[in-house]
Amino acid sequence: MNNNILVAYFSASGVTARVAKEISEAADADLYEIVPEKPYTSADLDWMDKTSRSTLEMNDPACRPAIKDSVDAADYDIIFVGFPVWWYVEPRIIDTFLEAHDFSGKTLIPFATSGGSGIENSEKSLKEHCPKGDWKKGKLLNSGSVSAWAKAVLKD
Repeated sequence: MNNNILVAYFSASGVTARVAKEISEAADADLYEIVPEKPYTSADLDWMDKTSRSTLEMNDPACRPAIKDSVDAADYDIIFVGFPVWWYVEPRIIDTFLEAHDFSGKTLIPFATSGGSGIENSEKSLKEHCPKGDWKKGKLLNSGSVSAWAKAVLKD
């Protein structure tokens, strides 16, 4: 395969990071972690606390948390975009990443992890935040063969 492939992901607890690494290995892709400029603490991630950072961010559709380091997405043809599902959609930092790049002509493949939500609402939201990308059907990867899915989606 001659495509330049990137796996870009945000992981709050390490679960999505594990899946992203498996995809990267299966697809022979570069790996890029979307790291917030201000790291999330356990208190920030307490979704039960209505004043926690993650709750405040997710309740503000215009919120765009800053990203620590950048990647040049122009170097890639195919980009897997991974994240944990928060409040039924992607975390706002994923929107920061998507809006920081021109994904025209790029193939984008979402993947997510979640304790109970599906990826469908995220797929709709991702397309709204990044309409120029060629979005493929995503997958919730809580279990099963991550490698087999990654290889299969690249053949489509």
